[in-house]
Amino acid sequence: MVAFDPADSRWLSSLPENSTAIQLPHLDGELVTDEDALTEAATDYGHLVHDRPRAVLRPGSVADVVTLVRFANEYGIVVAVRGQGHSTFGQAQAASGVVIDSRTLATVHEITPGHAVVDAGVQWLDLVRITLKDGVAPPVSTDYLGLSVGGTLCVGGIGGASQHHGMLVDNTLELQVVTGDGRLVTCSADHEPELFEAVLGGLGQFAIIVRATVRLVPAPTMARVYTLTYPGITDLTAAQRTALADGRFDYLEGQLVPTDDDDFAFVLEGGSWYTAQPPDDEAVLAGIEPTGVDVVDVPYFEWLNRIYETVEQIEALRLPGPWLNAFLPDAATDAIVTELLTTLTPADAGGVALLYPARSSLITRPQVRVPDGEVFFLLALLRAVSPPDDAEAERLIADNDALYARVLAAGGTQYPVNALRLTPAGWRTHYGDRWPAVLRAKDRFDPRGVLTPGQGIFEPLSRAPGTP
Repeated sequence: MVAFDPADSRWLSSLPENSTAIQLPHLDGELVTDEDALTEAATDYGHLVHDRPRAVLRPGSVADVVTLVRFANEYGIVVAVRGQGHSTFGQAQAASGVVIDSRTLATVHEITPGHAVVDAGVQWLDLVRITLKDGVAPPVSTDYLGLSVGGTLCVGGIGGASQHHGMLVDNTLELQVVTGDGRLVTCSADHEPELFEAVLGGLGQFAIIVRATVRLVPAPTMARVYTLTYPGITDLTAAQRTALADGRFDYLEGQLVPTDDDDFAFVLEGGSWYTAQPPDDEAVLAGIEPTGVDVVDVPYFEWLNRIYETVEQIEALRLPGPWLNAFLPDAATDAIVTELLTTLTPADAGGVALLYPARSSLITRPQVRVPDGEVFFLLALLRAVSPPDDAEAERLIADNDALYARVLAAGGTQYPVNALRLTPAGWRTHYGDRWPAVLRAKDRFDPRGVLTPGQGIFEPLSRAPGTP
């Protein structure tokens, strides 16, 4: 596409004479409107929302992102960035706007012992493969490595090592971003700190991440993985709290695993890293009293990438995925999950559900909202509707809304990778006393409200194309 007609918001492959169309500035990449591109941009991992854009930008450079965002500001076009498409409820879609496909910005620019500089479209899987050759890796990894760096940093990036290191946003040293008003800015804790804090965990509302400098630490070569079974949910959470308190595991998660009788088994999954000397099993297991123990040693990379193939296979099925991810206050976790288990079935949970603790003090980015108190738990219901059924998906979304209301009432928050029907009022509740700062950041960095409308955080701005 080479031109845009603001009269009817159409992109054109030529510039007709005597028309109202405006020629698009030079792009190093391409702006496309073919059916396959638009269909992909209106699809995500959740397969629940399908808001079609009018065009897709495949940027050939960071300059293309700047050009597109400035053009969008001038002509009232909404813009969203799509990385690997692992949103669940249309968050990275832009109805009648432009979706930027960040996969064409995927260069690893620099690896040092302490940091990596990468484009936003780089997958963590590709970054980890490269860094491990130098004996380093990010201190935290999400369970699935097939996510883009930019997309993850917009949300947070939590994993089993967050108990020691916080989230991936807490281990980000610098960003290069394109603000909503089209400025290319490098920001960090020391330079443009307000923008830096707004963007990390900011759900794409203030700027588009185009490059990131992320922390690296020395990496082990092996992982000893402990799969520990407990008779009940409170037995599991008690063991998790003990393990969290003394930090005995390098990786700490928990699972509610389906059983043959349509119930759940309660599993603590702990990892201890090593290179030469393996951990002392007796010391690792002391005081947490599992009823079942399974121990296995695997190469560290194999452990980090353990679910990649499974997720890819599930994604190929294109199942509706009404996920719910919630942060529960420690004091309310046992009651909420115990009550949930009176009705939750493995089918409704999508199979395995996750439940694991982390420390609030390590979550340093203010846009990531966690409950008050030293400890919180992540509850993740990674639901999948199989076979696809619209009515069943709607029922599970309603269940999400009801459970989220229960979480809010107990002082909890959401980890915003969800299928929830949140209104702007609901987002104000989510941000709480942070809301005035969120409004100020929106007004400063995206004053025309062109970025990431699919999150539904702000009321859409009403404006005619071409108006200031």
